[in-house]
Amino acid sequence: MRICMPVENNEGLESVIFGHFGSAPGFMIYDTETKELNSVLNKNEHHEHGSCNPLMSFADIKLDFLVVAGIGGGALMKLNQAGIRVFQAAGRTIQENLDVLDRQGLPEFTMQHTCQGHGHSGGCAH
Repeated sequence: MRICMPVENNEGLESVIFGHFGSAPGFMIYDTETKELNSVLNKNEHHEHGSCNPLMSFADIKLDFLVVAGIGGGALMKLNQAGIRVFQAAGRTIQENLDVLDRQGLPEFTMQHTCQGHGHSGGCAH
């Protein structure tokens, strides 16, 4: 299973989850079977609110789900339509979220939980 998480910097499993999926500089993809962790640049980092193309960065990568701190409704719909489920981060780092996922699971994002805009630092403007 391949799990993707948005990050600002590649610090391996200690990478901190970025505040908003679409504005993250990059993504870390963890394969639960091989235990490999790979980084991918966000090819759509700079976009207008509401015009995020989340699949652009993952054209050749099969993802099972994402773990994010925040995500917009349009991106969530596009990902869900592509068969990718999106879950809400419960920890600060990739490792913390993997630990929570193993123990109890993470809540799945719904449209009611999505971000309504971007803040100055790229995070969600709730």
